[in-house]
Amino acid sequence: MPTVTTPRSPVLFVAHGAPPLLDDPAWIAELAQWAHELPRPRAILMISAHWEARPLTLGATRPVPLIYDFHGFPDRFYRLQYAAPGAPALADRVRSLVADAGIPFHASERGLDHGAYIPLMCMYPQAEIPVLQISMPSIDPHDLYALGQALAPLRDEGVLIVGSGFLTHNLRSLRNSPVVPTWASEFDHWIADVLTRRDHDALLDYRRRAPALQLAHPTEEHFAPVLVAAGAAGTDPVRFPITGFWFGSFTRRSVQFG
Repeated sequence: MPTVTTPRSPVLFVAHGAPPLLDDPAWIAELAQWAHELPRPRAILMISAHWEARPLTLGATRPVPLIYDFHGFPDRFYRLQYAAPGAPALADRVRSLVADAGIPFHASERGLDHGAYIPLMCMYPQAEIPVLQISMPSIDPHDLYALGQALAPLRDEGVLIVGSGFLTHNLRSLRNSPVVPTWASEFDHWIADVLTRRDHDALLDYRRRAPALQLAHPTEEHFAPVLVAAGAAGTDPVRFPITGFWFGSFTRRSVQFG
C-alpha cells in the first residue's frame, strides 16, 4: 500500500475578538472562509492571551465547562457552548516535546477560555476537532519563541497550532468609531512588515523597536501568542487572511505562517 503523508499544517495567529465578534457576520464569514481553505487538522493546539501560568500548563483533555472570562456582556454570552472533544493523545505529545526541550510543565483540568472558543466557534462551528489549550509560561519573548520551536514538530503530525490574541490591544482606547488612531496604524504596519520579512530578530526585540508600544500594548499578553506562533513557523512565508480594524484601534490582522 502507498504511504499516506499528512500535509504540513500552517501556524496561525488569530485576532480573537471579545464575545461581540459573534454579532459580526462579516468577521465570522472571514474566519469561516479561512478555516475552509486550510488543511483539515487532526487536532488543534490553542495558545490564548487569556492564560498565563508558570510552569507551562496543559488544559483539560476531556470536555469540561468553558471559562467565561469576560465581564459586562449580555447574558446570552455566558451560555455559549463549544463541546469540542478532548485531545489526550496531543497532550501526551506536547508533554514529550516540551520535556525534550527542558521546559517544565504540569497538567490541569482547566476549560477553554474565550480566546480559544470564540474564534473556534467561527472557524470550526461543529466542534468536531479535538482541542487542547496550553498556557503561556511567561511573556518573555525568547521563552515564548523557544516554546513555539519546541512545538513545531506537531505541524508534521496534522496539528494546527493557533496563537490567539490581538496585535494591538488598548482597552482604554475602545470606541465605536471608524477612525483609526495613528499609533494603532503605525504599530499594525510595523508588525506586518516584520512578519512579512520574517525578521524574527526585530520581532523578539519588539520592546525596543516597535513604535508606540505603550499605546498599542499597555500590557503585552495579547501580543505574546504571536511569538509562539512565529517560533513554530520558522522561516515559512506569511500572509494576512484578515485585516482592518475593530472599535477604532484594535487591528483584526490575523496571520497564517506557511
